[in-house]
Amino acid sequence: MNLKHFISIHDISVAEFHELMDLALKLKKEHKAGVKHTMLEGKTLGMIFTKSSTRTRISFEVGMYQLGGHPMYLNANDMQLGRGESIYDTANVMSRFVDGIMIRTYDHQDVLDLAKFGSVPVINALTDHLHPCQAMADLMTVYEHKGKLEGLKLAYVGDGNNVAHSLLYACAKAGMHMSVATPKGYECDAEVVKNAMEDAKETGAVITVTNDPKEAMKDADVVCTDTWTSMGQEAEKAERVKIFQDYQVNKELFALAKEDAIFIHCLPAYRGYEVTEDIIDGPMSVVFDEAENRLHAQKAILVALMGK
Repeated sequence: MNLKHFISIHDISVAEFHELMDLALKLKKEHKAGVKHTMLEGKTLGMIFTKSSTRTRISFEVGMYQLGGHPMYLNANDMQLGRGESIYDTANVMSRFVDGIMIRTYDHQDVLDLAKFGSVPVINALTDHLHPCQAMADLMTVYEHKGKLEGLKLAYVGDGNNVAHSLLYACAKAGMHMSVATPKGYECDAEVVKNAMEDAKETGAVITVTNDPKEAMKDADVVCTDTWTSMGQEAEKAERVKIFQDYQVNKELFALAKEDAIFIHCLPAYRGYEVTEDIIDGPMSVVFDEAENRLHAQKAILVALMGK
């Protein structure tokens, strides 16, 4: 692998996708066996947060410690960035101090600018446009439970948001078929769909977009959804709850998937809204395996970018 940044799965090759997946699985297996990893000894990761987090902060901090490195939490309100300092200046200054930058923020352009103006690797830990670290953990979890990725079908039902976008890219690279069902007006970004379909030509994956959740769910090996109201959309919650009612992953909808289908959700989940308790807390759910795999997938990304 010769990765400079990890901003979008669309940016990496099919071979690099599989190398990252293999590395994540290897690091997890060795960690469970008690193997100590020191690939990032002496390295520091600057972690910028303008969006609050549970899984992202914990998994990156623990991941850096497990790799022998040092994580540095930086709340944007405590930085000059929060007082109007330019991304250009921030990127240049941080590049003199740290070995890599991770950012979880609203505006995707901020991530692109950090990578453009800085001289150290940049990791996109979430923007309103993409959530690539989550998608890597998602497909790692699918592989662990299904033994393969290629040829499987993932059905995503809900909002055409950053999670859906990164899953489109990840499935395309993995050779997984993906069907996305969203309400009218809440579809995935047209450019993302186009890019994913282009990526899918290399692997044979089939990308389908629809407004019919039943159509998307049919014969799925993996079922996924996400919150109907993402951070920053709280004012839209009442309206969104009405619009998304038919997109709830419940027993009736899940029955259209394959008998051995698994359920994934990036969390936090809102039971009774996008998913019912009998699904997310049922035997088909692998959401806590998925949450754990954020740690291992991100460790692979960290090693690929900073462990040279």
